[in-house]
Amino acid sequence: MADEQAPTTDERPLLDDLEEKFDTFQALRKSDKAAADAVLDQLGASDELDKQILLEVSARRPLGQPARFPAAHALAIRSLEVLDRNGTRKIKVKAAGPLDPIASYFVQLVTGFIVRSYVSSVIDHMYKLYARRWANSSPDDPARVMLGRARFEVEKLVPGFKRNPLGVPTFLLGGAALSAAGTALQRAVASAFTATWTKVVATLVLAAVFGGISWVVLRGAAIARRRIRLTTRDPLDALWQTIGRCGNPPGDQSKMFALIAMIILAVGWLSLPLGLVVSFLS
Repeated sequence: MADEQAPTTDERPLLDDLEEKFDTFQALRKSDKAAADAVLDQLGASDELDKQILLEVSARRPLGQPARFPAAHALAIRSLEVLDRNGTRKIKVKAAGPLDPIASYFVQLVTGFIVRSYVSSVIDHMYKLYARRWANSSPDDPARVMLGRARFEVEKLVPGFKRNPLGVPTFLLGGAALSAAGTALQRAVASAFTATWTKVVATLVLAAVFGGISWVVLRGAAIARRRIRLTTRDPLDALWQTIGRCGNPPGDQSKMFALIAMIILAVGWLSLPLGLVVSFLS
């Protein structure tokens, strides 16, 4: 029986071709931009985003600054600890007179939701980033050991930093219930009182409520943003820099909440003239 022969091919392995192009690009990208762009064109890059993507794909090292990674990781964890502990402490507002304690409570709820959501998002991003960089590092790379240790530490911290399992803040649930109650009350008042002055008063009260809610949300978002930036912005930027080629740290939701506050305020202001017109014409 004739010996079976293994199939042969003259084709070059695709992996060798890719590695050669990546190495050529990395060698030329700082010294010969035209030649580096030519390599990128061969790889299919057609715009600046494509070039950035291929730059990240062609990076061989799992850590850009491995010697600084342990210190940056430790500082980032410390900053999250401090933010988690102090993000909602001593929030007092002085703008509502006798209602200041109530206003402070609701501002603290808004601040706490933004801060806790941010901490949860950051710890998730860190774990995923560490795990992915660990997986694409070679077995003999010292960075693999550091990433494995950091990933293990973050995994143990995830439950403690994620304290909002429902994903819906208490103040929003309360707001929904309050809205339903307010609607029912409005209907009852409308059916019980038909005088123009009662409708005018109800319209003014409604506009004031919208303004108060907007102020609370905007104030809470501002406090959360200031404390997040003070505590974690620079440490997380430093960590992402030591890892390298990994985009930017996750952002917080303070801008989105500020936009919501502006929308609520606009709705309140628009309801005022509309309500007055309806009150005098009906």
